[in-house]
Parts: sequence; C-alpha cells; structure tokens
Amino acid sequence: MLVPVRCFTCGNVIADRYEEFQAALKKSTNPSDTLDSLGIKRYCCRRMLLTTVETIQQIIPFQEAVHKRNLEVKAELE
Repeated sequence: MLVPVRCFTCGNVIADRYEEFQAALKKSTNPSDTLDSLGIKRYCCRRMLLTTVETIQQIIPFQEAVHKRNLEVKAELE
C-alpha cells in the first residue's frame, strides 16, 4: 500500500491515521464523520485520505502473470 506520509499541500503527517480510516470505512461509517473523529479538519488532508488508492492490489496480478510467463519460458528453453 502506498499511502503518502504527509499531505502534499500543507505537510501534515497523515499516514499514521490511514489504517484507522480504512477500518472505519469497512464498518460502513460516514467518511466525513470518520475524518472528523480522527481530527483531520483541513480539506487538503481529507482529500489525501479519501483519494488514496491501494495500488499494490492492482499490481499483484500482473506480477504473478510475469512470473508465470518467466517459468514457462525457462521450461521451453530447457
């Protein structure tokens, strides 16, 4: 997961609150209330948490496919 450590705009540390934010969202609470309870008041910091995408989950299938293809090529060469 590639969570920004600091807000790009104001520089506040936000990475330490990301796990709590995700856990609260899984409980299907309102994101606005969750951010308020975490003490994130600035809209730039709120944007950082709301728009962060877990890219590793999108990359894993491609990495597995590349690894599988490499094994196939090695088997063909032997």
